[in-house]
Amino acid sequence: MRDYGTEHIRNVVLLSHCGAGKTSLSEAMLYTSGAINRLGKVDEGTTTSDYEPDEVKRQISINLSLLPCEWKDTKINLIDTPGYADFVGEVRAGIRGSDEAIIVVCAVSGVEVGTEQVWQYAAEANLPRFIVVNKMDRENADFQRRVEEIRSCFGTGCVPIQLPLGAAEGFQGVIDLLRMKAHSGPKLEEGEIPDSLQGQADSYREKLVEAVVEIDDDLIAKYLEGEEISQAEVSNALKKAVMSGKVTPILVGSALQNIGIPLLLNAICDYLPSPKEKGQVVATNPAAGAQEELEPDQAQPPLALVFKTSADPYVGKLTCFRVYSGSIHSNSQVWNATKKAAERIGQLFMLRGKAQEPASQLIAGDIGAVAKLTTTGTGDTLCQRDHPLLLAPIQFPLPSFSVAVYPKTKADLDKLGTALLRLSEEDLTLVVHKEPDTGETTLSGLGESHVEVAAEKMLRKFGVAVELSIPKVPYKETVTVSAKAEYKHKKQTGGHGQYGHVFLELEPLPRGTGFEFAGRVVGGSVPKNYISAVEKGVHEASHEGVLAGYSVVDVRATLYDGSSHPVDSSDIAFKIAGAQALKKGLAQAQPVLLEPIMDITITVPRDFTGDTIGDLNTKRAKVLGMNPEDGTNVIEAQAPLAESLRYATDLRSITQGRGSFTMQFSHYEEVPAHLAQKIIAQRQADKA
Repeated sequence: MRDYGTEHIRNVVLLSHCGAGKTSLSEAMLYTSGAINRLGKVDEGTTTSDYEPDEVKRQISINLSLLPCEWKDTKINLIDTPGYADFVGEVRAGIRGSDEAIIVVCAVSGVEVGTEQVWQYAAEANLPRFIVVNKMDRENADFQRRVEEIRSCFGTGCVPIQLPLGAAEGFQGVIDLLRMKAHSGPKLEEGEIPDSLQGQADSYREKLVEAVVEIDDDLIAKYLEGEEISQAEVSNALKKAVMSGKVTPILVGSALQNIGIPLLLNAICDYLPSPKEKGQVVATNPAAGAQEELEPDQAQPPLALVFKTSADPYVGKLTCFRVYSGSIHSNSQVWNATKKAAERIGQLFMLRGKAQEPASQLIAGDIGAVAKLTTTGTGDTLCQRDHPLLLAPIQFPLPSFSVAVYPKTKADLDKLGTALLRLSEEDLTLVVHKEPDTGETTLSGLGESHVEVAAEKMLRKFGVAVELSIPKVPYKETVTVSAKAEYKHKKQTGGHGQYGHVFLELEPLPRGTGFEFAGRVVGGSVPKNYISAVEKGVHEASHEGVLAGYSVVDVRATLYDGSSHPVDSSDIAFKIAGAQALKKGLAQAQPVLLEPIMDITITVPRDFTGDTIGDLNTKRAKVLGMNPEDGTNVIEAQAPLAESLRYATDLRSITQGRGSFTMQFSHYEEVPAHLAQKIIAQRQADKA
């Protein structure tokens, strides 16, 4: 691939609901541009983008893929992203590395929940957009209906610049409303618009002109006075309108039949902005604490953002990054301003799926990759050491679905920690946590498929086989009344015996206080040098309560009396006495079980509010409040963790995938008695 200047680069992310045809569209664009010589298919597992075994097996995209191609003296860096909601972290990363977006809509199923979500993500990132109505060759494809739906959902700024020639089996080409020409057949041969479609084309052309002239006061005046607007004027106004976000062109085609693809590539080159046209990038100077604006120019200091890290079993860590200013060369040094560490850049690559093409440098606006960086991860900024700058990191969604991870063999156990660390470095929406109360290692992600794919990846890439299960709830125990307990540890075995005698007073503390030990021994009944042994024994015993063996919290244990023996007393004797006295006291102080309560913030469309609240009521939840917000309701609630472990799946089902939530720990509360009995019985059965 030859070298291109910044003004001849386009960075385009492909977005859609799952199954709308992004990957097939990217494959058709690669084939049409000559980047590949064979048109692959998703259902055959032969596409350039979906090359991972998990993707071939499931026939969906799981990771973002870089797919550069060349068209009309322009380098187009396509970024194909997953459409399935569990892998939205890849979507966010792809959007961060792009300057514009193509949102793919199926001509049969139309605007779906995923379409609405990616439109919102692209709008938040202020990306100019195209909408491509794909699959016009399918039965029941309906372009007119899709346009009405798109305009209803995303506004009247969405305007067709193309019309289909036919539909379903009769789909044979595209009408270009800018040049008012028809393009039909496999090679999209140019011809006149059929008479039967001339009226429709004239009507849509008029709407297009009305939409784009609003960008220019002179054009508005010309249009209102009835003067002819030239094709060049319409094209120039369209580019300005697209760049400003006021107009979103709607295009049409069929990726599988490879119809309309050259016109789409033309439109990308003609109407979507280059990095230079997008303008300055804002970065923060950490030393001065001030913001700096840099032009996307090779003469500027180098500045790049890492938006994707993948663990490759052959070359190690592969780092994908976007250069925003300056240039980065192979076999050079850069400064990681995020980690404050120097990095050596080896051989740079252009990635196309899994294929790697060596590159001598990456200039401002371009995207590429490098292997074997030591400290750099996703979201880090690479720059010049004597001019450190930080770019805003990628905002990833928080995990909402957790599983417990158990290694299948001893060999797997030894490698588990490393494999989980590598996975979480590769995908920042995966979080690994060791739960001290249950001893389990949990893996949290964005949904069931997300963590299942992570487990398969662990086996394939790192040779670690694991089993996934629902995490145990970290219950705790406490007491409800004060109690006093005495324990005398006395043992004679010949020679020195063992003697330790303590009196403990237990009293409940407010929730969230933890476990406390205090001493108020008077008269030296327990020598000072043994009090620490008593404390140690009490603390160790507090890790296993008397009801179900959960740790004890919100209790103060006070050593107030005891006795000792001048010969037989020892640290171990008083430690044992302290532990046993605590257990005895806990049993007398009316112990109860506590469960973690979570704060849940749920955002749902208004139509699903009633069903969502009804479901919360079945989960022993308390709805604390509700606030309307842009067509949605934000519900604040608290619910026991035991009832919320699968809430990500439940909410997706209730809201047809339109709801989202965040959950974090709030406090512990007493478990209702009838449930506590079941939990205790189950715990005892597990131990048996």
